Amino acid sequence: MSTATSSTGSDKTFLGHPRGLSTLFNIEMWERFSYYGMRAILLYYLVDTVANHGLGLEDSIGEAVVATYGASVYLLSIVGGWLADRLIGAQRSVLYGGVVIMAGHLSLAVPAAAFSWLGIALVAFGTGLLKPNVSTMVGHLYEDRDPRRDSGFTIFYVSINIGAFFAPFVVAFLRDHWGYHAGFAAAAFGMGLALVMYVLGKGSLAPESTHAPNPLPQDDRTRVVPVMSAAAVGTVVAVILLARLWRDSWIGAVIDSVAILSVGASIAYFVVMFRSPRVTADERRRLRAYIPMWIAAVLFWMIFEQAAVKMASFAANRTNLDSLGFITFKEEWFQSINPITITLLAPLFGLLWLRRSGRFPSTPMKFAIGVAIAGLSFLVLGLGAMAYDGPTAPVILLGSVFVIQTIAELNISPVGLSATTVLAPTAFASQAMALWFLSSATGQSIAAQAIRLTEDMPDAQFYLILGTIAVAFGVILAALSPWAHRQIADAEPETKEQYDAEHAS
Repeated sequence: MSTATSSTGSDKTFLGHPRGLSTLFNIEMWERFSYYGMRAILLYYLVDTVANHGLGLEDSIGEAVVATYGASVYLLSIVGGWLADRLIGAQRSVLYGGVVIMAGHLSLAVPAAAFSWLGIALVAFGTGLLKPNVSTMVGHLYEDRDPRRDSGFTIFYVSINIGAFFAPFVVAFLRDHWGYHAGFAAAAFGMGLALVMYVLGKGSLAPESTHAPNPLPQDDRTRVVPVMSAAAVGTVVAVILLARLWRDSWIGAVIDSVAILSVGASIAYFVVMFRSPRVTADERRRLRAYIPMWIAAVLFWMIFEQAAVKMASFAANRTNLDSLGFITFKEEWFQSINPITITLLAPLFGLLWLRRSGRFPSTPMKFAIGVAIAGLSFLVLGLGAMAYDGPTAPVILLGSVFVIQTIAELNISPVGLSATTVLAPTAFASQAMALWFLSSATGQSIAAQAIRLTEDMPDAQFYLILGTIAVAFGVILAALSPWAHRQIADAEPETKEQYDAEHAS
């Protein structure tokens, strides 16, 4: 848990929050510009014909690859969390991750299939180093029960969406005029800007971010790190070879392997934390309550991350892009609906969470509401897919689904980031954030498997099945939320009035 002392009421230099929030805001904005710029065209690049400078994969394979890529990004956050906790601290993990991400985008900018696969791998690995640790550093800026915490994470979340909003427009323009690889080059440029912003502003970050909270003894570093690296690589290779026994292609084996590793790593993390002697009884109690919220997040990401997969296919193949009448809507532009809606609504939600801090809805109830709304979005899309044949669905249908999912996201994602930093056992601070991102890896891995299993099923059924599952779990979690709230009540944010009274001096 954070023990920051720089977040007192007198330190209000960035929208009423610690100054370090602006530094993290900037790096996340540009890093997300690079990530979402790549993601906006990745599926289209994979399934486009070789004559059009694509890779020529089948649609279902391309969709599963994109889902698996998304899962890999968050699966590799295990590496980033462990390195930050045990070796180099969060600050350096973010720096090294940014450099690897930029190298990956530069590889994707090279017009050769081998460089494309290398670039996808590098971006996934680099994001795994960077992603969990940026969020952890935001948590370091606040005391554990600071009522500004949820509001601060919501403001931080705006940075993600500013970068994500502009990226599809820029990349779509470059793709139309100079091809896919020019779009990938723009992503590299965005990551380069992120690194410059980070280096210039890192002095404003909390001291906890500079060192590993649970460092390996110096004597173990030269012995443990090579052994663990070899074990990790060996495990991945072994799982891929195992999956090759039932898959007739290496791509299929990798898709299955990421699913196995995502689920297995998630279970292993929970087991290690529950069994660790460094975790107190109170921390175990909070961890138990965290489990159903984590499962809700899995189901949410399973649906939400279809934006770059099934929903991207719906945009290209099932939507009448001229249905607005006054403009031809580009399929990439749908990816900007979520970030602009987030940017408009996040300040309102941030104010709502600040005013409702310590009151209804509790953190578990926010998760219940969010996963149910996400499920509702797919029920809407499923009914819409049944109503329109071929490329006849109006732009407003898919656009409304993105808006509904954004409302769901504001109940889960920034709240989940905040809750994880508070509920994490102290000895597993960054690794707990990796566990949070594993919820996305697991959700996207499950989605990739569902895509492969239902490739002969009408898309409407796919949407309706996943939507029904999410709504049902939302109802279950709502029923469980009073119990979960009691387990974490001593870590929940205080009301603003209580916090101000305690810090009046």
